[in-house]
Amino acid sequence: METGIGVVVIGRNEGLRLERCLRSLAHGADQVVYVDSGSSDGSVAMAQALGVHVLALDMARPFTAARARNEGFACLQRLLPSMRYVQFVDGDCEVDPGWLASAQAFLQAHPEVAVVCGRRRERFPQRSIYNWLCDLEWDTPIGEAKACGGDALMRVDAFTQVGGFRPDLIAGEEPELCVRLRAKGWKIWRLAAEMTLHDAAMTHFRQWWRRSLRAGHAYAEGAFLHGGAPEHHWLRESRRAWLWGLGIPLATVLASGLLGGWALLLLLIYPLQAARLARRGGKSRRENWLQAVFLVLGKFPEMLGQVKFLLNRFAAGKAALIEYK
Repeated sequence: METGIGVVVIGRNEGLRLERCLRSLAHGADQVVYVDSGSSDGSVAMAQALGVHVLALDMARPFTAARARNEGFACLQRLLPSMRYVQFVDGDCEVDPGWLASAQAFLQAHPEVAVVCGRRRERFPQRSIYNWLCDLEWDTPIGEAKACGGDALMRVDAFTQVGGFRPDLIAGEEPELCVRLRAKGWKIWRLAAEMTLHDAAMTHFRQWWRRSLRAGHAYAEGAFLHGGAPEHHWLRESRRAWLWGLGIPLATVLASGLLGGWALLLLLIYPLQAARLARRGGKSRRENWLQAVFLVLGKFPEMLGQVKFLLNRFAAGKAALIEYK
């Protein structure tokens, strides 16, 4: 019995994570397309052995996840002309057995909703603080939302109406798509249902730093594209990165010319901000402090991501992927 659901999986060198992802999609969809971006670990052969249609991207052209998803979607439309819904999944995620049916039922009952997503969880949050921070990041409020992440079920008509993802974005392509969908009157919704298990595989500080750098780049580009009224997309996040990552350190340096060493007292605003955020947390004392410290610390790589965007945009630079794996 046809469901009208097609699935686009994107990945590169995901190994066992990809196998788990594809096996979790063995039932519930009419067609699965795996879009590979130059894997060297046998991912293509493994996907083909599982009976999945594989689309190998031309890596001579600039690669982005947005471009991979668009090309996967176009391939799905050729293979499955009756497709009404498309599930996008990252290759490092395993889809919950009940997700596709639950998400489809919700879209059928709510014709004004273009995108529905659920609860993404980290597979191994206990393995590192960085995985744990990711798991907290995924725990967002349910109900009507402004944006989705890389895993979501979308209405094909809505996706095609806005032209899909912007293929030139190196990060933040899903929230940017949702901005354009909402501008057309569509709604985005997050359910309390389990959706995917994600494997961030972050075990080193440098991985967390690069991921935060990518977030800062996404904030800057999102604000550049949609920062004006009425959306003000990621404008607040961009301003916070500049303030905490550059503004306060710069003010401290300038004040030192007048106050000498006393100017260093301005830096106390960082532990004070961490304390304020920790008091607002709803977890254990240790977890609240860990999350607060990394929220404050993250403003520095986010600011550098903003700088990277500006250099690429206005100094004739070329945007390149910022990968953390």
